[in-house]
Amino acid sequence: MKLNEQTVLVTGGSRGLGASIVKSFAREGANVILNYFQSEEAAILLAHELGEHVLAVQADVRDEEQVQRMVEQGEAYFGKPVTTLVNNALIDFQFNPATQKPLEDLFWADFLKQLEGSIEGTLLPVQACLPGMKAASFGRIINIGTNLVQNPVVAYHEYTTAKAGLLGLTRNMAKELGQHGITVNLISGGLLRETDASSVTTDEVFGIIKATTPLGKVTTPAELADVTLFFASDWARAVTGQNLIVDGGLVMNG
Repeated sequence: MKLNEQTVLVTGGSRGLGASIVKSFAREGANVILNYFQSEEAAILLAHELGEHVLAVQADVRDEEQVQRMVEQGEAYFGKPVTTLVNNALIDFQFNPATQKPLEDLFWADFLKQLEGSIEGTLLPVQACLPGMKAASFGRIINIGTNLVQNPVVAYHEYTTAKAGLLGLTRNMAKELGQHGITVNLISGGLLRETDASSVTTDEVFGIIKATTPLGKVTTPAELADVTLFFASDWARAVTGQNLIVDGGLVMNG
């Protein structure tokens, strides 16, 4: 299915990487459901900027009723089921090495918050979109991970552990859903320059990444966003269960 024939749901789509993903799909002519949680003003402004093919809808991706209502609203507005889902929402986390808790100060609740954001916040939108994807015998599920799983430059324990779990969920979904024509893949970005979550990252950390990355630069949200187009397109029709690291070559994974 061509990108301009698709309806795409992007969770956490009002700011940072999510906004770049929304812009990438809108540029290709797709219908886009722009999900937001708290950033109403940013979401409405972005939807207005991009035009009638972008609909901003509020929902907490950890709330089953809100997620179901969001999907129903978006599908009714565009008159088509969601064919591509990008699970991008990030719940209450900033990449700040100066304030990251050391291991001995972490609570299980810190891990639960990130597990709920990464796992529950992926599971519920997938479940809401599956009926339409199965009926169409076509679907693209794209999850956003991190290269910190392979290369923990900073020990963001709770965040990285949740994203490692997301990799496992991605591969299990790929195994089960392939029979329905649905692919499921993970894009693991490096630290991006710049999003709201990385705005507090120190220049020292960015400098380390730049100095040790083959491309000699820090990846931007727009560069990672365009990779989601590949996984949503017919070009990736035979690719599923994969973890593609998009970080300028910092982590090379065989």
